[in-house]
Amino acid sequence: MTVATSTPAPAARAAKPAVSRLSRQRIRAAWMFLAPMLVVLALVAGWPLVRTIALSFTDATLKAEQPTRLVGFDNYLFYGPNRADWDASLGGYYVFYDPKGTNLVWKPEEGKFWDIDQNKPVDYDVDTSGIFSWQGLLVDPVWWRSAWNTILFTVVSVTIETILGLVVAMTLNAHMPGRGLLRAAVLIPWAIPTIVSAKMWGWMLNDQYGVINEVLLSLGLISTRIAWTADPTLSLASVIAVDVWKTTPFMTLLILAALQMLPGEVYEAAKVDGIRPWKVFTRITLPLIWPALMVAILFRALDSLRVFDLIYVLTSNSINTMSMSVFARQQSIDFGNVGFGSAASTLLFLIIAVLAALWMVAGRVRFDK
Repeated sequence: MTVATSTPAPAARAAKPAVSRLSRQRIRAAWMFLAPMLVVLALVAGWPLVRTIALSFTDATLKAEQPTRLVGFDNYLFYGPNRADWDASLGGYYVFYDPKGTNLVWKPEEGKFWDIDQNKPVDYDVDTSGIFSWQGLLVDPVWWRSAWNTILFTVVSVTIETILGLVVAMTLNAHMPGRGLLRAAVLIPWAIPTIVSAKMWGWMLNDQYGVINEVLLSLGLISTRIAWTADPTLSLASVIAVDVWKTTPFMTLLILAALQMLPGEVYEAAKVDGIRPWKVFTRITLPLIWPALMVAILFRALDSLRVFDLIYVLTSNSINTMSMSVFARQQSIDFGNVGFGSAASTLLFLIIAVLAALWMVAGRVRFDK
């Protein structure tokens, strides 16, 4: 007698909840309303970004008579002759080869040196140690100095603004007379346009007629006038101080909004249990506002990494305070190297994108909740 055995059927997967007809209509309606904004955003932000990335692979300049060539990644890293020695009429880089006393041209497409006088490839080995060198954005010391300035500016300013914003927000969240007036007054620095506030602080920090020096001299805190924005040791600190004054209200506003949404029952229970204020802050308040705090820090850090107007107005193109945005502007406008400046802008975009992604992963930042 044969006993039939049946193989147990695999467990059925949990079926996904069906999307109702009303939900599908709402989703279609949402996309219809978002479509015009997405089109405008693609034209206003997307196309310039794509154009900048494309220009970063060329040697485009502001000189109308010079044709634009595709140079690949040469703006980022390039081993060869001086890029400024490119001669379109010769189809390569002009080089004066001193040991032989001849005029040579390096043709990268052929990978050969040509003798200009004899109009033929050279038949001897050319010593390239004094001709070729590493060039490009990734080996540019000024770029790395501007990157360091930007990161230092971001870390210090955002840290101070977060701490001060949390303190001010906790103060404004307390029940006190005139709280509404204080909230409005705190937002005044943030409401002032950055250019206006930078120019105002530039006058106040001036070493000849600035009010900051006058006050410090009258109080006996300094003995001589200080050029706050020109001194290499004080210029970056001065810019950070102005930025903290300008954008601390932004952090205060976001943190205060998070504090306003906290349930009061939790604090009443903590008060009944006799928990100390510091533990209430560290065990209750801070964990509850942590997601909002991470988003606020992310927004502020993104804004700081692309800082331009504040630094440019206060210190112009000073190497001591130059940010990556100021470097890109200097290369594109002042020096006319649009391709090289576009490479700097592209690398700045990539740095911001990577840091934002890392921060969102590390802080578990979610925008859908």
